[in-house]
Amino acid sequence: MAKKLYVGGLSYDTTEATLKETFAEAGTVESATIIIDKMTNRSKGFGFVEMSTDEEAQKAIEMFDGKELDGRTVKVNEAKPMEPRGNGGGKRW
Repeated sequence: MAKKLYVGGLSYDTTEATLKETFAEAGTVESATIIIDKMTNRSKGFGFVEMSTDEEAQKAIEMFDGKELDGRTVKVNEAKPMEPRGNGGGKRW
């Protein structure tokens, strides 16, 4: 089962290809995604990497948490499920 990791503190210059290539040092990367701001079309400074196994995910956390990537110290940990959002404050009919 693949394990999803949160990667925070990314440089605006970091690409999905760089993220995938870097995390491949820890094992097989299923996917690498950088979250982009819809208004500015620029990175929000965080993303997600999905590793093939729990063991590879743990290895990636140990290898990269607190380390430098593209000039920034990144935070790597297991991704938490997204919290449900409110209704946005609009009228409910």
